[in-house]
Amino acid sequence: MSFAGTYTALVTPFKNGAFDPEAFRALIETQISGGVEGIVPVGTTGESPTLTHTEHSAVIQAAVEAANGRCKVIAGTGSNSTAEAVSLTQDAEKLGADAALLVAPYYNKPSQEGLYRHYRSIAEAVRIPIVLYSIPGRCGIEIGVETVARLARDCPTIVCIKESGGSVERVSQLRQAVPKAFEILSGDDSLTLPFLAAGGVGVISVASNLLPQEISTFVRAWREGRTQEAVETHQHLYRLFKDLFIEPNPVPIKYALSLKGVMSAEVRLPLCEMSDSNKEKLRSTLTALKIL
Repeated sequence: MSFAGTYTALVTPFKNGAFDPEAFRALIETQISGGVEGIVPVGTTGESPTLTHTEHSAVIQAAVEAANGRCKVIAGTGSNSTAEAVSLTQDAEKLGADAALLVAPYYNKPSQEGLYRHYRSIAEAVRIPIVLYSIPGRCGIEIGVETVARLARDCPTIVCIKESGGSVERVSQLRQAVPKAFEILSGDDSLTLPFLAAGGVGVISVASNLLPQEISTFVRAWREGRTQEAVETHQHLYRLFKDLFIEPNPVPIKYALSLKGVMSAEVRLPLCEMSDSNKEKLRSTLTALKIL
């Protein structure tokens, strides 16, 4: 299974504090219509830390049912407890997810040996492919290049990494260290173009919640050799890519979706609504790009 292409890091819509499955299904339909290769429920953008285990399973089940085999479903199942991550990943497998995305254990700050054993334990407990997720800005640790290479060598189902460390050089280092079949996805919309140039194969995108067709076409353009088209799209959308992170993700993307009438802008504490000044800044960008 290849993970090349565009995967949307889905928001989890809320309505009066509860999961809004109707808005979620409608969002997934727009993703599929827009040509994404896959969707990623209950990741960082999906506010997984504030979902109960029951809600976590319900969101994955809703995503699998809505996708109905028309695109891949990569379920977020990471935890800073290995036992919990195993349980969540086994649950996602039973619910029909095509793969699992597992963020590095946060707060504990394990050694690289601990990280290796964490991921190996999960890989040994399930049969679905596993996508590593390195985002040191949120987790406080990085999945080291040597650890990624070791996992790729020792665990046949660990086949991809979502790289959110902000370093193009690290993508080059990974590309040199891992087998050719092991794939690298950008975890930052603003870095997708340079990551593709350095050997990445796609993106797990926040912006594609709003612009699935544009992001899918952008990545496809690069992969099909239409490099100038990809560069022009990157330059055109760069302002949006940055403004979607002027406050903690997914607060800005949910506000943007609410402006389009897609869903409520609701987030769960400790996240809160955007400041008025940042709302105006994002609205201005959306208007300038003719998204509103």
